[in-house]
Amino acid sequence: MPHVLVLNASYEPLGVVSMRRALILVLNHKAIALEDAGTTLHSATGAVQAPSVVKLTRFVRVPYRGPVPLTRRALFARDHGRCVYCGAAATSVDHVIPRSRGGQHRWDNVVAACRRCNHTKADMHLADLGWRMKRPPAAPSGLAWRVIGTGIKDPRWRPYLEPYGGLDQFRDFEHHDHPETVLPVPVRTRPIRRGEQYAPLSA
Repeated sequence: MPHVLVLNASYEPLGVVSMRRALILVLNHKAIALEDAGTTLHSATGAVQAPSVVKLTRFVRVPYRGPVPLTRRALFARDHGRCVYCGAAATSVDHVIPRSRGGQHRWDNVVAACRRCNHTKADMHLADLGWRMKRPPAAPSGLAWRVIGTGIKDPRWRPYLEPYGGLDQFRDFEHHDHPETVLPVPVRTRPIRRGEQYAPLSA
C-alpha cells in the first residue's frame, strides 16, 4: 500500500504513515491533503482523492529525538546508494575500521560498499590498501531524515523536505535505484598485500 508524508501544522516533516492512516486523519478533519497521489479511492458512498502529503490541522509537540537510527536503508540513502570506495552500485555494508580490529557499528565507521570492494578490503584498514575516501563518514542530520531514513520515497515529497536538510541525499535518494554511471575503482597508491585483484592505478 502507498505511503503518505505527514507534516506538522508548522510544515515540519513528522514521518510517513500508511494510506489508510492518512485517509482517517483527513476524513476526521485532523489533517488536510496538500498533494494528491494521482489516484481516486472509491467507496459505497462516494470517492476521494488519495493523498500523497497531508498536514495536521493542529500543531503536535514532538519530544526530543536522538540521532537518526543506523539502518541499511538510511545508510544507503546517506551514501547515495553508491560504494564509497569506487562509486559502483552499493550492495553491502562495510565497517571502515573492521569490527575484528575494534571498529564500532556507528555512523562514523559504517559505509555503503559494493561486493567487490567489501570482499577485497576484508578485515584490513584503508591504509593497508592505499585506499582513501573523498570524505569521512558522519551521522546525517536534519528533520528530513525522519523520512529519508525510512527508505520510502515519493518525488512529490521533495519540496516539503528540502527546507529541512538532506537535500543532496534526497536528490540521489530518488534515483539511486536506477544508477546510470559507474565510477572508477578505488585509487590505490601501492599493491594490495593479500594477493593482487586490481590492476595498479595512478594516484
